[in-house]
Amino acid sequence: MRQHKQVSVLNRRPTVLYLVFAAALFSFLLFYIQSSFFAGSVSSDRDSEMIRVLSNFQSSVQQCVDNRGLGLTAHIIDHCKLILKYPEGTNSTWYNAQFKKFEPLEYSYDVCEAILLWEQYRNMTTVLTREYLDSRPGGWVDYAPQRIAQLGTKKCTNKTLCEENLNVLLPAKPPFHPRQFRTCAVVGNSGDLLKTEFGKEIDSHDAVFRDNEAPVNEKYAKYVGLKRDFRLVVRGAARNMVPILNGSDNEVLIIKSLTHREINAVIKTIPNPVYLFQGIVLRRGAKGTGMKSIELALSMCDIVDIYGFTVDPGYTEWTRYFSKPRKGHNPLQGRAYYQLLECLGVIRIHSPMRSKRREDWSDIPSREMITQAHAAALRLKKNQGQSDDLGQFGNCNVWGNVDPDNSGPVSGSPDMSDVRKYSNYNKWEVMPFESLRREAQDHYNQMQGVSLYKMDGNRLDDLVCVRHSLKSEA
Repeated sequence: MRQHKQVSVLNRRPTVLYLVFAAALFSFLLFYIQSSFFAGSVSSDRDSEMIRVLSNFQSSVQQCVDNRGLGLTAHIIDHCKLILKYPEGTNSTWYNAQFKKFEPLEYSYDVCEAILLWEQYRNMTTVLTREYLDSRPGGWVDYAPQRIAQLGTKKCTNKTLCEENLNVLLPAKPPFHPRQFRTCAVVGNSGDLLKTEFGKEIDSHDAVFRDNEAPVNEKYAKYVGLKRDFRLVVRGAARNMVPILNGSDNEVLIIKSLTHREINAVIKTIPNPVYLFQGIVLRRGAKGTGMKSIELALSMCDIVDIYGFTVDPGYTEWTRYFSKPRKGHNPLQGRAYYQLLECLGVIRIHSPMRSKRREDWSDIPSREMITQAHAAALRLKKNQGQSDDLGQFGNCNVWGNVDPDNSGPVSGSPDMSDVRKYSNYNKWEVMPFESLRREAQDHYNQMQGVSLYKMDGNRLDDLVCVRHSLKSEA
């Protein structure tokens, strides 16, 4: 009998163990489900909060466009997408010969993508440098020929020849820093400038950017000012710069996208510092040298004011303030995009129809709201699987390092003319770190001495990042 009881007890033990194991497994599964539900709930709450922030920002942008767009209206599709529309009856004068139709009266934009792009631009380097070429995959060999017209080769198999073409305008490292200036004026060439007298206001900025052959003299002083710091030119206009630059030795000439033998020959006859713009290709609705000048200014300046851009309604043809009318870019799409940029806090528009209220920026989203929207757009992008890292270097696909003991030569080639040898490159390329404004120094330290470059193309997360030594700069 006792033996029977012992066998019964032994038989029950596995059953109890199975029950204990099953209970533990059930508790674990229940905990996992609850944890997943809680995590999902937290994630859902975060997504809701991001969408709320972006929706509020969209509403602010919509109100800004309604207040400042002079008839342009914004129609919200969702927390990221909106459509800018012109009033019915707007005179669509630009004809697209390729598609055989006039320009439309409405344009779609992704505000989340736009704010990520332009806030990224504030931290970038837009002048081509040796350190950028050396850090890129393939370095000089694969990339340099893209910046040299008439070279006749897809690779720098003859690196010496490539260097001869680029050395004349290629600094070792960035000569200009983000936040280097507080206020900048970008002056376009529109005939609208003759309807106002913004000259003194333009000259009051810390730096002034101009385009191509635009004259700066007493004849136009009350309209466009006399201050001249930077000039972005297409390669066709570069050959006309000698008379235009007369008397402006310190005005920095920045060649847009490409150099070639003719440009180099001109460069060697003028004393102005000369650099090469990186020539980035980005999706947007405004084109031309004026847009590139805004990109250039934004990479150096806290506040970018634009003058002489065709942005007011009723403008039926493109004119220049110093020459006869000429056919230009599609005006309606460009105007809509500039208005969007103003309501994203990227630029401030000054034009004849806006001149009376030019000092009132109360209806533009605050910097705090823009910062919150940028953070929300960045996190939303990560959640959608488009980004793996929210850190300041999360978009760095290629890294490079600069030897602190080898800063590289100042721009200029050995065969410079006597005039060229005295060009004032030292003002920018050998500038002591402590001479930068405090905001530029703080930004440099915050970025840990890393320069961000945009690679050609449309991807936001496609940067070349070059690390410098903080000690060597400071």
